[in-house]
Amino acid sequence: MVSNEQIKLLDANIDQLKQQLDQTTQQNKQGFVEKIDVDRLAFQYNTLVTNRENVVRSLVINYELLKFQMGMPIKYDLALTDKLTDVNRNALDESTTTTDTTFYKNRIEYGLLQTNEHLYEIDLKRKKSMFLPSLSFFGNIASTYQDNAFGNLFLANYPTSYIGLKLSMPLFTGFQRTNQIKEAKIAVLKSQNDMEDAKNGFALQASMAHTSYINALKSFANQKSNRELAEEILRVSKIKYSQGVGSSLEVTQAQTGLESADNQYIQALYDALISKVDLDKAYGRIN
Repeated sequence: MVSNEQIKLLDANIDQLKQQLDQTTQQNKQGFVEKIDVDRLAFQYNTLVTNRENVVRSLVINYELLKFQMGMPIKYDLALTDKLTDVNRNALDESTTTTDTTFYKNRIEYGLLQTNEHLYEIDLKRKKSMFLPSLSFFGNIASTYQDNAFGNLFLANYPTSYIGLKLSMPLFTGFQRTNQIKEAKIAVLKSQNDMEDAKNGFALQASMAHTSYINALKSFANQKSNRELAEEILRVSKIKYSQGVGSSLEVTQAQTGLESADNQYIQALYDALISKVDLDKAYGRIN
C-alpha cells in the first residue's frame, strides 16, 4: 500500500533529521551554532514524528476498510504480500502499447448487450413462425357401457378409438401479428445500434484511460527525479553547513524541500497505480 511506502520515506527522513539535530545540539553546547538553529531542527523533527504517527493510524483504518470491502471480518488479521517495489515499470509501459482492436469483447457490458440482441432475434423468429402452417396429431380411446337392463349395465362394454391429423394454415389474422413482427425487427435493430454505440464508448474510455495513464507515468518519473534532486540538495547543504560555508536555514529549507518532494512522489505513485487500474478496467482486463 502507498501508506507503507510513505512510512518508509518518513522513517528515512526522521533518522536523517535526528542525526542532524543531535549534531547541531552538540555544536550548540560547544558554542559553534546558535540555539535558534537547534530549535528549527527540533521543530521540524517533531513535525515529522507527528506526521508518521498520523500515517500509521490512517494505515490501520485503511486495512480495516479493505477487509470490510472484501467481506472479511475486521477482527481477522490481513497481510498484504505485494509491495510497491515489486511493480515492474517496463511491464506497465508495455501494457499501454496494446494494438488489440477487439478488446471491447472483454467488457461485461458488451456481453450483456450481445445477450439482449440474441434474445430479440429469438423473439423475432418466434413471431415470424406464427405465420407458418402447423400440423398437429390427435387421438382418443374410450370405453362405454350400455344395456337395456340396469342390472346388466356393466356386463358389456363397447370400446371406441380414433386418431387424426390437423393442418392449420393462417390465411388472415388481422394486422396485429404483422405489427408485432415490425416491433420485433425494430428491437433487433435498436440492440445492434446499442452495441455499436457501446463500441464507440468503450474505445473513447480506453483512449482517455490510456492518455491519463501516460500522463501519470510521466508525472511519476518527474517526481521521482525531483525527489532525487531534493536529496542531493540536502546532502550538499549539510556539507556546506558542516564546513562553515552554509547556514542552518539553508539546511532546514533543503529538508523541507525533501519532505515536499516525498509527498509529491507518493501522490504521483498513487495516481499512476489508480490510472493503471482504470486502464485495465477500460480494456476489460479486470473480471
